Amino acid sequence: MQAPLTRPTATLADKHARLRELLGGYASALVCFSGGVDSTLLLRVAHDVLADRCVGLTTVSITMAASERRAATELAAGIGARLEVVDSHELEREGFAQNPTDRCYHCKAELLEIARPRADALGLAEVLLGTNLDDLGDHRPGLRAADERGARHPLVEAGFSKAEVRALSRELGLPTWNKPQLACLSSRFPYGTEITPERLRRVDAFEDGLRALGFRQLRVRYHGEIARLEIDAADLPRAVDPGTREAIVALGRDQGFTFVALDLAGFSSGSLNKLIALGPRRA
Repeated sequence: MQAPLTRPTATLADKHARLRELLGGYASALVCFSGGVDSTLLLRVAHDVLADRCVGLTTVSITMAASERRAATELAAGIGARLEVVDSHELEREGFAQNPTDRCYHCKAELLEIARPRADALGLAEVLLGTNLDDLGDHRPGLRAADERGARHPLVEAGFSKAEVRALSRELGLPTWNKPQLACLSSRFPYGTEITPERLRRVDAFEDGLRALGFRQLRVRYHGEIARLEIDAADLPRAVDPGTREAIVALGRDQGFTFVALDLAGFSSGSLNKLIALGPRRA
């Protein structure tokens, strides 16, 4: 997907107006809604423009953190948008559990193979994703699955970066404007490491425990017996404070990890993509 040609001087108000214009050009739309920063803004503006001709769709599976399933329902209710919640089964798709480098292709394919028929059943013309411009620069095989299945990316078409998504979300009073970056739990596993329900539950429970300790931007990366923690660099001193450190280690041991390691580089979205050039690993 190519980034749109937008004027460098376009203001946030210009882009908001452009987004409304794009959405107003659709007869109706189904918004794939995870409850993250991007899809929340998209659902809000689509609902503003299309009203009851806009429906949100949240697909839930074991690869979605339990806390995010609850949050998505609450956010849609706060926006006033109708939300369809449907089970998905990407872990059962051939090749997904083996965690290949194109894993996100299979995940997005599963989502859109649910979304397009659901949109058709509801009489909705378009399927929308909350992709932003910054998403185009990383390893994103899911974009190929989206393009193959005809999904639209109105935030990209309107020229929104991630920072601008947050800025407009704040202006509109959305509680997600400063929400930490999200990714499905499958992203916690190095490519080539098998993804299983039991491993997903352990990672999810460990991350929930860390959030209960007050950490916000974080990942628990799974490396067999080792849990490698990525947290915001500003929180590193607190993480090694004796009392907090002991609580973190106890959380990891409770989830079956022999060792708990703190990554001194801090949180980095998509950090496991750096391993792609090294080839697949097995665990």
